[in-house]
Amino acid sequence: MKSLLTLFLGITLTTGTLIVQAQNEWDLQKCFDYAIENNLQVKRQEITTRYNETMVKQAKDDKLPNLNGQLSNDFSFGRSLTYDNTYDNINSTSLAGGLSTNMTLYNGLTLSNTVKMRELDLQATMADLQKTKDDIMLSISAEYLEILFAEELELVAEATMEVTKQQIERTKQLVDAGSEARGALLEIEAQMAREELDLVNAQNRVQLAYLNLFQLLELPMAESFSIEKPVLPEIQANLTMINAYDVFSTAINVRPEIKAAQLRVQSASKQLAIAKGSRYPSLSFGANYYNQYNNQYKDFEGNRIELGEQLKNNSRSSLGLTLSIPIFNRFQAKNNITNSELQIADYEYQLQQSRNVLRRDIEQVYTNALAALNRYLSSEKAVASMKEAFRYTEEKFNVGMINSVEYNQSKTNLTNAQSDLVQAKYEYIFRTKILDFYNGVPITL
Repeated sequence: MKSLLTLFLGITLTTGTLIVQAQNEWDLQKCFDYAIENNLQVKRQEITTRYNETMVKQAKDDKLPNLNGQLSNDFSFGRSLTYDNTYDNINSTSLAGGLSTNMTLYNGLTLSNTVKMRELDLQATMADLQKTKDDIMLSISAEYLEILFAEELELVAEATMEVTKQQIERTKQLVDAGSEARGALLEIEAQMAREELDLVNAQNRVQLAYLNLFQLLELPMAESFSIEKPVLPEIQANLTMINAYDVFSTAINVRPEIKAAQLRVQSASKQLAIAKGSRYPSLSFGANYYNQYNNQYKDFEGNRIELGEQLKNNSRSSLGLTLSIPIFNRFQAKNNITNSELQIADYEYQLQQSRNVLRRDIEQVYTNALAALNRYLSSEKAVASMKEAFRYTEEKFNVGMINSVEYNQSKTNLTNAQSDLVQAKYEYIFRTKILDFYNGVPITL
């Protein structure tokens, strides 16, 4: 997963400035709803789900008897069979037709196991669909928080510039009064130029974060929006996080990727039962109806036999049972059973792999969240100290006890500490939201 809070220092948009239209605000849930409805990955997975629904229906329909009709029209020349079962040199036209039906009564439970296998495949596909939705919601949450983070960095840059502007005004007054050298003013103005660049970079980061969110939502820029700024939870030193093992114990029972892997193991087991079923005899029921008409059929007195009478006399029907006993099928049944057993083993490995990946992801998120919490608490203390240090430095600079270089360094230290605090805060919030999500709690802000 892409890191949420990697600092992009010096980002510039060479293709032009993106303008976020603040005509309306979207909260996180509205972003979720729009993405689930419009994301192409979700749409493709929904198509796969509908395809498997059709496969389930077909597996059930295969238990029904079939019904087929046939119709033929023949033109005979020369010696042909007549109505009295003799041959004569005549030209004739005959029309024949019939109906046939067949129904499997038993075939080693292949039909029943096929239905169960298709149902398991459908359930696995539905779990895949939910996994796709979950991944999109996590990505949207990351981009949403990235926007909030970038906007706070922009506020820090603006506040820093405001302090510098005020100091420039004070220095100008001192220079004009002759109590300060002009070099001090030039140094602060140079610092102002650097901070203006930092502000531009922060603004560009906001715009880029919005662009990433719009693209993730498959939303055209013409329909852009501004995000709603939620009230984020307060981070305190005595916060406790749920243990990673406890999260994993819950996630193993609720995560869709684990369910999908388990269902595919069960589906492979049904495929093995189908392969074994081909070794058993199969019993089917069949029925047929046949009739024909010939334009040259005549009775013993030489009179042409009419259509209705021919259809009455030529009607034939049959009923029967067919028992098919497999004796030798070029080892197809044996090889299919072997392949099915190998497929089960492969799906079991995939299931274990999915569990291992889930465990590693949860442990990594937990570790990152704990580290972010510690960084936040340390940064919080650092900001408090830096504020006091900068206040003291500013007082000394105003009375000429230190030069502008020392002043700018103190202010830069404060700005960096504030940026580190913002970064740690949003990383902690995001990581804990992921932990909650693995624990079955929907993501909210």
